[in-house]
Amino acid sequence: MNYYLGIDVGTGSARAGIFDARGKMAAAATQPIQMWKPAPDHVEQSSDDIWRACARATRAALRSAGLKAAEIKGIGFDATCSLVALDADDRPVTVSTSGRAEQNVVVWMDHRALAQTERINRTGHAVLRYVGGVISPEMETPKLLWLKENLPASWGRVARFFDLPDFLTYRATGDETRSLCSTVCKWTYLGQRGGEGAGWSREFFQQIGLGDLAAEDFRRIGQTIRPMGTPLGGGLTARAAKELGLVAGTPVGVSIIDAHAGGLGMLGAKLGGRAPTSAALNRRLALIGGTSSCHMAVSEKARFIRGIWGPYFSAMIPGLWLTEGGQSATGALIDHVIFSHAAAAGLAVEAKRAGRTIYELLNARLATLAESERAPFPAALTRDLHIQPDFHGNRSPRADPTLRGVVSGLTLSATADDLARQYLAAIQAVAYGTRHIIEAMNRRGYQIDTVLICGGGTKNPVFLREHADITGCRLVLPAEPEAVLLGSAVLGAVAGGEHATVLGAMQSMNGAGRIIAPTRGAVARFHAAKYRVFLRMHADFLAARAIMAAV
Repeated sequence: MNYYLGIDVGTGSARAGIFDARGKMAAAATQPIQMWKPAPDHVEQSSDDIWRACARATRAALRSAGLKAAEIKGIGFDATCSLVALDADDRPVTVSTSGRAEQNVVVWMDHRALAQTERINRTGHAVLRYVGGVISPEMETPKLLWLKENLPASWGRVARFFDLPDFLTYRATGDETRSLCSTVCKWTYLGQRGGEGAGWSREFFQQIGLGDLAAEDFRRIGQTIRPMGTPLGGGLTARAAKELGLVAGTPVGVSIIDAHAGGLGMLGAKLGGRAPTSAALNRRLALIGGTSSCHMAVSEKARFIRGIWGPYFSAMIPGLWLTEGGQSATGALIDHVIFSHAAAAGLAVEAKRAGRTIYELLNARLATLAESERAPFPAALTRDLHIQPDFHGNRSPRADPTLRGVVSGLTLSATADDLARQYLAAIQAVAYGTRHIIEAMNRRGYQIDTVLICGGGTKNPVFLREHADITGCRLVLPAEPEAVLLGSAVLGAVAGGEHATVLGAMQSMNGAGRIIAPTRGAVARFHAAKYRVFLRMHADFLAARAIMAAV
């Protein structure tokens, strides 16, 4: 049996997972990574710290699986879309106002470049049509422009800018090839134009103030662009193999962004015993949840949807156009609502004493409240409590990072029961945001009625129930819960020659687990009403902003 390694770098940790050719996990391990927040909206990490965490996680997973290094026949990497800065000797270059060299990664969630984002969007350049009409501060060109304007010494020293997934493959192989996924989704590369750098728009970079990158023929951001899973160089270098505890020369595939790896780990699953056709893929959405959430759908033709990222050619499944929705704060929003509440500390102590999570206690409290108040169904506990969830701006479909959250229906009470209601309202708000994204996609040709979902929320039955009931879609949990790690291993299997294509690897390694059907009738009518409130709260927020703008 051959085994394949997936290495996933998320916002707070690096993980390694080992899978066989059928997609069954043999072992996994996790290591934390460090984060700095030196100023408001500034979030930074260290590429050296991230690589060390990858190495520790890989060695731990290999030990746990009881496998020899030579049994790993291919490696895939995925990571957040964070910006990495290196000098000519591959040493870290600071991206921080603190000046500390080790802080050389601008994390995806960093919003320091809002002014640069606004200026780029005002150009109305045709390239922006392929990012939903407006670029996001979470993408790389605004971050690059911020660095050039605010840290000119660092800008001058940087020899290589990488998206974090591409840094990992460079560190593993010494090959500077960039991924179609990262460059198309986060750097405005037009994948449909070709893979040898032909997709960069010189005019766009000149117009937004990054003409020096164009003048040097894009040397610092990537001249060779390849599809995900393509074998890189000669595989693992001797140095990287020693650090990871693997064999030099082990094939390494071109990388992918972490959320997109989740799509590779789920969308190929057979439902009703059938592998997905193009028509079936048109009805499927991959929802990858975590601190934020991403919503991935693919089609044979490009679909331009205002406020939805893309269409991106070959950015997830080679040969298909990717449409990508997203929410900037989902898990982070729910945690904020919980842990900023006055009752949270007492519940946390109770949860620790009972050996349970605070989420389990809140779910149990909601069930008790629904019974004691004779609610017709648990969701009705929030009839008069509503949350507009854009606490960290809106990624899709409003594409406005300046939006903020709204809560309606608070009382002077701050008990654990009040916290439980607010927690439920926050989950519902996140699900209404997903419904909003699905509706925008379906208006432009998709027919999404099936959501394949992975991430931390899948461990929470209330989160799953509300998402099924609010979106009206059936939810499909993957047979392998660690779908992001599996998606990365899919790329390792392609690089190692186990499968000829990414889609073929997905069909062999993906599987469906539990299916959750939405509730109809009174529950659906309730959520339809609350969804109208969700839309109204946004309109009211904009009205209030307009009133204050006149002062």
